[in-house]
Amino acid sequence: LPDTKEGNPLQTDGILPNMFVYLTEGQCSRSESGALVWDGVGKHTSASGIIYTGDWQEDKMQGRGTLQFPSGAQYEGEFKDNMYHGLGKYIFPDGSVYKGCFCNDRLEGEGTFTDAQGLSWTGDFHGEVALALKLLHNL
Repeated sequence: LPDTKEGNPLQTDGILPNMFVYLTEGQCSRSESGALVWDGVGKHTSASGIIYTGDWQEDKMQGRGTLQFPSGAQYEGEFKDNMYHGLGKYIFPDGSVYKGCFCNDRLEGEGTFTDAQGLSWTGDFHGEVALALKLLHNL
């Protein structure tokens, strides 16, 4: 493989050795140990139909990206160590939407949840618990 230390990532197609088994396009680099790792921007599809498009760092979803599930659910936002982490938007299969903060794959902090009927609540979310939410009114 070409030397990627010049700042030019290697563009390649291949098989990712972890949870994703099919890579449609992406960038690779060599780790400190010399192993080939996905690093940069890429689009990856798993055998079960999960599609990730976004930033990679050392074989992990890291930075901004979109994760689409066969159920119709979708997450768009920030990732850290393969987890939803930071600001993002999660669309549930029924069309309801959560926009706000995530921490380690959990709704965590200030956010807004809009149900499939269009009613929106805002407040602090802590995983599956959300105390004292306020219903937003459209006037």
